Amino acid sequence: MAFSEQELLALVAHVFDSHGDPNVLVGIGDDAAVVRGSAQQVITTDLAVEDVHFSKRWSNAFDIGRKATAANIADILAMGAKPQYLVVALTLTGDEGLARLEELARGIKSEADKTGAIVVGGDISRGSALSIAITAIGSVDRAITRAGALAGEGIYISSLTGWSAAGLYLLTHEIEPIHAVHAMALNEFRAPTLDYACDFTRAGALCDTSDSLLISLEAIALASEVELNIDVSAIESAYEFKELSLLAQSVGLDAFEWILGGGEDHVFVATGIDLPGIRIGSVKSGKGVTGIEMKKAPQMWRHFQ
Repeated sequence: MAFSEQELLALVAHVFDSHGDPNVLVGIGDDAAVVRGSAQQVITTDLAVEDVHFSKRWSNAFDIGRKATAANIADILAMGAKPQYLVVALTLTGDEGLARLEELARGIKSEADKTGAIVVGGDISRGSALSIAITAIGSVDRAITRAGALAGEGIYISSLTGWSAAGLYLLTHEIEPIHAVHAMALNEFRAPTLDYACDFTRAGALCDTSDSLLISLEAIALASEVELNIDVSAIESAYEFKELSLLAQSVGLDAFEWILGGGEDHVFVATGIDLPGIRIGSVKSGKGVTGIEMKKAPQMWRHFQ
């Protein structure tokens, strides 16, 4: 490496300065962080690996940092919790320059700042590929799980899914981006937009759709022992569906392959009464996910494929 570990740690401590937060008793620079906790804490870990979750050919370091952070924050928000602290562990190849790592750190901080979360520590190691492992900690009075859906509730998504999958398709098939809709899809793949303004804290059940909308619906139906009946026409009436559908048609696909089977959107799906977002169906007595009829089953997002 063209820099020492001490230089990198000094840079990280500068970017993630937490001295202004009274709840951080000991921040970056000691063996471990010390923070004030809450009655109920929510903890999650997510790992982003080069050429599995991101590619330096397609994304700059700032967007990679944002994307890795969004994945963790989404899991905290999906429990109805407020993100508070992040711990970041990096595996470096040795080819990264200090400027690029600062860009990565600033991407992490940019996304964390949107919810007030603070990076309080982490670790650095060396390996064959760049990887970013983030542990996020949040607080909540009442955790919202996948098991709280009740018959009679509506099913809501915070925004239309499928855009990240569309962006990945454009990149892997080397399709030249010539329209604004292309840019939208590419941006959502490189650094997914979290629906921070959509308040689902009154939800009965709640889930992040990073593994795909269909998998998330199935998870809620199974955990809650209910039937989730989807109204396809409601999805087709959603804002941005027309644009996504035209993009899918231009490459010979059905948009529902991306909407149902695409991953890494970090859209939230919830059940409840009069929630914000897009209502896409109803919770009924029964089991499983119904109402979805496709000529071809969507290719589901998988971490190992």
